[in-house]
Parts: sequence; C-alpha cells; structure tokens
Amino acid sequence: MAAGLGVNVPESEKTKSGLTAVEALDWFKKMSLIRRFEERAEEAYGQGKIGGFLHLYIGEEAIAVGALAALHEDDDVVTHYRDHGYVLARGVDPKRVMAELYGKSTGLSKGKGGSMHMADLKRRLWGGYAVVGGHIPLAVGLALAVQYNKEPRIVACFFGDGATNTGAFYTGLNIAAVWKLPLVVIVENNHYGMGTAVARSSALTDLYKKACVFNMPALQIDGNDVVEVRDAVREVADRARSGGGPQFIEAVTYRYRGHSMGDPQRYRTKAEVEAAKGSDPIMRCQQRMLSRGLATEADLKQIVSQIEVELDEAVRFAETSPLPEPRDLYADVLIAE
Repeated sequence: MAAGLGVNVPESEKTKSGLTAVEALDWFKKMSLIRRFEERAEEAYGQGKIGGFLHLYIGEEAIAVGALAALHEDDDVVTHYRDHGYVLARGVDPKRVMAELYGKSTGLSKGKGGSMHMADLKRRLWGGYAVVGGHIPLAVGLALAVQYNKEPRIVACFFGDGATNTGAFYTGLNIAAVWKLPLVVIVENNHYGMGTAVARSSALTDLYKKACVFNMPALQIDGNDVVEVRDAVREVADRARSGGGPQFIEAVTYRYRGHSMGDPQRYRTKAEVEAAKGSDPIMRCQQRMLSRGLATEADLKQIVSQIEVELDEAVRFAETSPLPEPRDLYADVLIAE
C-alpha cells in the first residue's frame, strides 16, 4: 500500500487487520458469485438473450467485495457502468439482477435500466452511470447533502482510470476538497480506458498522485487483494466519516474480458491477459484461506456448487419472467406540470 500525496497517512492506519473464517468464506462466496454470474451473463449475451451493452467485471471482483465489506449499510454507493459486481456484493438477489439484464419487468430497475443502470434505493445503491466520469459530481452532491444534514454517513464513488482524465473528475473533486465533504473515491485502474492504455492517455500513470492537486489524502493499493481493499477503504471511510474530508484510493487491477462484449481486444495480447491471471483475486483469496486453515477444499467446493444452483434459478427466473408492458414506459417518470 503506497501513501499518496497531499496529506500524509499515519503509519498506524496502514496496518492490516486480522481475517476470520466467517469473513473469508463470505468474501470468497461473493467474489465467486460475481465471477460465475458474469460468465452466465456472457453466455446469455452470446445466445442473443441479452441485448445492448454488457460490461463484465471478471477479474476485478476483490474491489467491489472488499470495499463494500468496509462500508456501512447506510453509506451511499455510486458506481460507473461496469456495475454488476457492486450490486451483487451489496446483497441484491441475483435473480433480480439477471432479470434486469434480460430486460424483464421483475428486474432490479423493472427492465428499464439494463446492464449499465442498476440501482436499489433500499440499499442506498444509486445506480451505474453510462457517461464516463459523469456521476462524480452527483456523488459530490450526495456528500454535500450528508454534510448539510449532519448525517453519520459517507458517499463512496467508484470509477475507472479513464474517468480521471475528464473535467467532471477535476471539478467534482476540487469542490469536495474545498468543502471537506465526506466522500471516498475509488479508482479502479484496470490499465485500459476502453481500448487505450493508461500510459497513452495520461501523462501521470500512478493515478493516486492526481489527488495532490486537491490536497487530498491518497493511497495506491493492490485491487486484487480483497483484504487490502477492505482495510484501506475502512481506514479512509473512518477518516471521511469523522470530518477528515474526501479521500482517494487507486486500486490497481485488471479486467480479463474486453471493455464490453463487442470489444475485439486488438490493443493487448492473449499472453498479457494470461499473465495477469496469475494474480487472480479469487485464487489469491482461496490460497490465503487454505494456507491459514480458514477453510478446506471441501468447504470451497460446496460454496461453488451452491452458487451454480443459485444461478441456475436466476437464469430460469429471468427467462420465464414477463416483459414490461407498453404502459410501463410512462411509470416512474416525473412529469412537470
């Protein structure tokens, strides 16, 4: 974990906490659920059962699972369009998530949002956003509301490396820093903004150093280590919650699939992708659990088997659910008088 520029992070706050069997099994289950869910969605997309854009989270599971494990249930969460992992990590029923991908009325957003616009108000999950960086000012606004109402909550805003090159990034975070808002931003650096490598689009490739222009505390962490993610997010969330102002984390990771299902991936080699899999977040969690005696091979196999049954039911639910009615176009729409 590297300390960033702006405000120094005390050494005492960088120490990693212990890991219990209950935590480890929960995180392994959630990461494995996200992985298999995304693979099932990929299959359905190839069969023409899911349309539109589909951005898969395969390879990045430790960030959503670790970060949300560190947050409180009433903290606000705002995400970018690669959002399925956050929704599942937040505890949403996979059946409703799959039904949303299928465009069915039983989906999380009643079939109207699809892959990029998942939201669950009860869980304070304020949706995926399709415009790169466009949700950062919205997260800042939520953080301002929290501060204004003196609520003991924070806002966590997730986005990719490409968003750090947008005007919304600089404007939004500058306002958050000036007003010392309770905001935690987590940049998922998977090395590519669509098909463009970070080094080709940003003069600064250690993205956490961009926080220095806001005089904002920043960390660069291993985004494939679920424990490191949990610990880092918990530390900075506690600081933001106690009046320390906005906090910045760059979580370095890698996506195994293309930017979206239509991506031919000509910008990288198969060898590069295979090499990145050597740091697979689920594999590392599994190895840690086995080496520390937190679980057995039988425990993990049972979890994976249960996930397959759960996803079989999710697919059946999505395929047998009804489509929205034409009149549903006019529901849930605010019309000004």
